[in-house]
Amino acid sequence: MATESSEGEEEGKLVGGNQQLVVDDDLREMAKKAAWSVSSCKPGNGVQCLRDDNLDTYWQSDGAQPHYVNIQFQKKVKLQLVVLYVDFKLDESYTPSKISIRAGDGFHNLKEIKTVELVKPIGWVYVSLSGTDPREAFINTFMLQIAVLSNHLNGRDTHVRQIKVYGPRLNPIPHQPFQFTSREFITYSCVR
Repeated sequence: MATESSEGEEEGKLVGGNQQLVVDDDLREMAKKAAWSVSSCKPGNGVQCLRDDNLDTYWQSDGAQPHYVNIQFQKKVKLQLVVLYVDFKLDESYTPSKISIRAGDGFHNLKEIKTVELVKPIGWVYVSLSGTDPREAFINTFMLQIAVLSNHLNGRDTHVRQIKVYGPRLNPIPHQPFQFTSREFITYSCVR
């Protein structure tokens, strides 16, 4: 269930989560090309825990809400999907209940794209960055910010176990109007 708000950003409720991370083949992980930072963290539970592919570790914030994860790219990139791993059973009041995703050129001009309410999530939670218009399949941005606005049971600090950011896979052949998928087609796709 998703409803459109008056300012153009989208708010929806997500219930549950997936135990297995499943992403389309036409998407690629973009976060390796980014500089990651967080607003605060407890010692030993920093930003590296968001990127270590270990579901037993987590980023734990330390301080007043909202809590931020900032993802900055050196050049403008196309982003389509944000995937978070959160676990209400393990983290209880540390589990985010409302998150906001913002994008822009830097800290000075971030614009809210989506606001999502999480209802006792366990597993991978998928947040699409595409708009309601079919022509808006992705966003073009230098920076993405994930803000944890509130936690379940009015918790103060938050736990997020993993974050992955995906964008569309580039066509392997530049200036080619078709996207060939098999190696054989790619081999015979150009004339010498």
